[in-house]
Amino acid sequence: MSAKYVAEPFRIKSVEPIRMTTRREREEKILAARNNVFGLKSEDVYVDLLTDSGTGAMSIDQWAGIMHGDEAYAGASSYLKLTSAAKDIFGYGYVQPVHQGRAAEQVLFPLFLCAGKYAISNMHFDTTRAHVEIAGGRAIDCVVPAAKEPSTRAPFKGNMDVPRLEKLIGELGAENVGLIIMTVTNNSAGGQPVSMQNMRDVSAVCKRYNIPMCIDAARYAENAFFVKRDEAGYADKSIKDIVSETFSYGDVFTMSSKKDGIVNMGGMFGVKDGDSPLVLKAKANCICFEGFYTYGGMSGRDMEALAVGLYEGIEEDFLRYRIGQMEYIGARLDEAGITYQSPVGGHGVFLDAKAMFPHIPYYEFPAQVLALELYKEAGIRCCDIGSYMMGNNPDTGEQIESEFEFARLAIPRRVYTQAHLDVVVEALIAIKERAHTIKRGYRITWEPPVLRHFQAHLEKIEE
Repeated sequence: MSAKYVAEPFRIKSVEPIRMTTRREREEKILAARNNVFGLKSEDVYVDLLTDSGTGAMSIDQWAGIMHGDEAYAGASSYLKLTSAAKDIFGYGYVQPVHQGRAAEQVLFPLFLCAGKYAISNMHFDTTRAHVEIAGGRAIDCVVPAAKEPSTRAPFKGNMDVPRLEKLIGELGAENVGLIIMTVTNNSAGGQPVSMQNMRDVSAVCKRYNIPMCIDAARYAENAFFVKRDEAGYADKSIKDIVSETFSYGDVFTMSSKKDGIVNMGGMFGVKDGDSPLVLKAKANCICFEGFYTYGGMSGRDMEALAVGLYEGIEEDFLRYRIGQMEYIGARLDEAGITYQSPVGGHGVFLDAKAMFPHIPYYEFPAQVLALELYKEAGIRCCDIGSYMMGNNPDTGEQIESEFEFARLAIPRRVYTQAHLDVVVEALIAIKERAHTIKRGYRITWEPPVLRHFQAHLEKIEE
């Protein structure tokens, strides 16, 4: 595939200055941050690909909506506008705003999980895994084998391995499985999509064993675009109709709206049966953790922006451009012989650090090595999606070896141009040329007990 950039379906109306630092400055700054990219100041980053969560650029309609924000504590019109939009798109009887996706997990997961219970997912992201464990449960990943071969190009590598799912349920006992979680797209597997057929098959398993299905829906629109483009029978369906069918297979959903909702802050969860007793329990938890249920930790102006963003996120021209950015990076990496999880995902390109540094073992965190080298090379910030992020086994304390050692280039929505992406690719080419000279990785000198990669301190292991 040749590198072809899809032109932006918008004009730029406001700009934010950014500055390129010198290599010496960057080496000093990352050392001061204890080799943790989360410790860097944003002003010291040239192209920030740390996350696509809350980092997108809002539209003129979203900014106009902010001025309409109703900040009433209870019953705000902005809440009604948001829930009306969400019910229209997702088709759930009850929708609850919260301040972000992990808040939705904090509210919902304790209603399904406790000590002795398991959550099985096509792959848990780190924050989801943490909330499973905080609720007392244990998380098991069950992605299809194709996802574990980054260089193999195959569609729908985010799918659940259904035969293995059924085997796990048989081994654990259906009564001990509190939730089946379908993450669309599958972030930890490289932003890979989930097919509608897989959603259908997993839903059938859940119904057969009477296990609720939760959709982790942060990137529902990008997933729908892949279904429309790549799955038979969906080419003539609208993105909105595909989203509606996707959600019909779940019982509840959690969502960070900071991704496909294209807002800087916000989240929600939904319960398909609006009359379910679960709704009253969820409202009670929300009031305790997030605030009264008609704002759920969100300001009225943010709810207004999200009500607009939910519709903008399912516009097909936008999604074609959005996925086109990933494909442009992927094509350039193919030309350079740099391995990544292929095909590209919906929100980012996941570089195969194990292929870049085959001599660096998982316990020296090759993906963190690549992330740090990329910052030092050109001021680009990305993050490890590998063993460093996985952390330690909660029962044994041993370092977990991840299925993947990815360095994720998460692309913010409507922010960077083709020239910025070229800077990223050229920096990666430079690192590949000298990768053999980087002999060792990093060790952790301090880490917190949960979600360590946000705060941990690391030091370079000397050769």
